[in-house]
Amino acid sequence: MRVKNRLLVCMLFAVLLCAGRAAAYSAAAYAVLSADTGALLDGAQHDRRLPMASTTKIMTGLLAAEDPDLNRRITVPAACAGVEGSSMYLEAGETLPLRDVLYGLMLCSGNDAAECIAEVCGGRADFVARMNARARQLGLVDTHFDNPSGLDGETHYTTAHELAKLAAFALQNETFAEVVATERYASGARTMVNHNKLLRLYDGAIGVKTGFTRTAGRCLVSAARRQGRTVVAVTLNDGDDWNDHIAMLDAAFDGAVQTTWARGGETACDIPVQAGRAKTVAAVYADDLTAALLAGEQAELRLSAAPFVYAPVQRGAVCGLAQVLCDGTVLCETELLCADTVAADATQADTGYWERFLLWLDRVRGREVR
Repeated sequence: MRVKNRLLVCMLFAVLLCAGRAAAYSAAAYAVLSADTGALLDGAQHDRRLPMASTTKIMTGLLAAEDPDLNRRITVPAACAGVEGSSMYLEAGETLPLRDVLYGLMLCSGNDAAECIAEVCGGRADFVARMNARARQLGLVDTHFDNPSGLDGETHYTTAHELAKLAAFALQNETFAEVVATERYASGARTMVNHNKLLRLYDGAIGVKTGFTRTAGRCLVSAARRQGRTVVAVTLNDGDDWNDHIAMLDAAFDGAVQTTWARGGETACDIPVQAGRAKTVAAVYADDLTAALLAGEQAELRLSAAPFVYAPVQRGAVCGLAQVLCDGTVLCETELLCADTVAADATQADTGYWERFLLWLDRVRGREVR
């Protein structure tokens, strides 16, 4: 009986120990997101508010990357040298391009770089306010920043899902994407190596940021691109984050299905011909419509074609557009072309200038054809 009780206690202890951890992985919370469509592909505890350590710098880096003059030279304020935590080793009074500080922020995870960016880009208080304003603009209702570096704060938190959304948005900025994908950056006497080992471990990795504090644990945001699709993975408080991210990204890409909705030359629809020797002309796809669909995604084919064309019709003339959309995002598209030449029929009445204007207007706007 005592053995059974001990066994029960051990099982209960194991359950309690695992409580709060995300299923299948070592993280307290995780999310896997399609960066192209915003679809949540996988996750657990993904809407739970947690500290995020230096993954905070994704927002700091995005705002810095949006600066109109990254090549301007800035002077490092004294308060930004010797800041607690990871560092790019800025010196008080040192002058260097703002671009170098951005690289030090994202590659070295420099807390000094974060404080320097905040100070020279409007002042620390205003910069943190901008971080929170941008979070609200992006609809991140469970995200709040107390500082630009990621040091622990009473109201410094996010969720795995919202952090993934932020990373996906930030990667749309070309400068930000270039910085976080850089393995090594040298400028003057400095050589900076990216802390994100996935850039070297995972085929297709393109960023984005590591993080750690004792309170937050190990935090990681990664992104990879394969088969023309981009996936973002986020783990918060994960002691085995490198392996977990490799498994998460593999699962997302392994579940992708290469799908073809139409082949170039196939007929999409028939379009009426005004004053022509044929009543209709076939509209054909100019190219194949093919894309990879990630597990859980659904897409639809949408055709926008002219309501009619006016003879004479030239073979190969553009008469519409075909798109494959997933959650409103265009995965692939191709023009619709007239398949044949249709001569004008002089015996038919001219539809007049008004009808020609309406035809032009419809061509400009397009018309959805189901």
